[in-house]
Amino acid sequence: MAYLGNAPARNFISFERQVFTIVNSQTAYTLDHSVNNENDLRLVINNIVQEPGSGKAYTASGTTLTLSAALTNGTDEMYCVFLGRAVATNAPGAGSVGTSQLASEAVTNAKVASSIITGQTAETSIATDDLILLSDTSASGALKKMTRANFVSGVGGVNTPAFYGELGSTQSVSDNTATKVEISSETFDTDNCYDNSTNYRFTPTTSGKYFIFGNVFCDPGNADDLVYGIAYIYKNGSEYARSKLDFRNNGGRDASISVSALVSLNGSSDYVELYGNTNAADNSGTTFFPSNTTFFGGYKIIE
Repeated sequence: MAYLGNAPARNFISFERQVFTIVNSQTAYTLDHSVNNENDLRLVINNIVQEPGSGKAYTASGTTLTLSAALTNGTDEMYCVFLGRAVATNAPGAGSVGTSQLASEAVTNAKVASSIITGQTAETSIATDDLILLSDTSASGALKKMTRANFVSGVGGVNTPAFYGELGSTQSVSDNTATKVEISSETFDTDNCYDNSTNYRFTPTTSGKYFIFGNVFCDPGNADDLVYGIAYIYKNGSEYARSKLDFRNNGGRDASISVSALVSLNGSSDYVELYGNTNAADNSGTTFFPSNTTFFGGYKIIE
């Protein structure tokens, strides 16, 4: 008669026997092999087969054999035969399992060693058709793959918050006085972080390193010569960076002065402002920041 189902891994399997060393007053003994319960064992004491089960001669679970009564060393003898060993499932031989034997997604993350990809050669370039393996921390470390195009599009973060604005109209200022430039005409403000109506300052909502820049057009007014002009970046009400053009002994008519700086800003409290200083030759009267070429902007570079 033909065999139904999968063929046995072995044709002949011997029942294994374990002989115990009796310990006085001891009822628990350790088995050489784990069992499901006492029915997987045939226990023989003093050449008499014992009845298994709770309330009977013995119980067993895992590698623990428990007797209902202790034996006496030198008087009693005990051994068992592992019946379950004859019908236990055999482990596949080394290298015998292939792709076709595995169900789809049968290997879980828990079964993959955390060090499986350590010590590999670092890649210095990525080909167009390469797949990149990632550990998704938002999905309990699930391994995911992506193409180079997808990978590149998601790298580097974003340069926001960012803003840029210009002086909406000519601003009259006192001569030779550092004065905040009232940039009121916004071109863009990605996160509504720039106040263009009251304080004229940029207060980012995200902490990081920012590139801040500005340009102040210094006009001495009344056809006077310009002695010097200064553009400042202020952080939290104090000068952080400046750029200056000095025309003393060689007066100029006016000047457009640019200033820029890398500034570390806390997203909950720090702010930056643009200031300017126009010094006219007669040191009196009103000077100006004309609206043309006077602007202020910035954007986040890194966290």
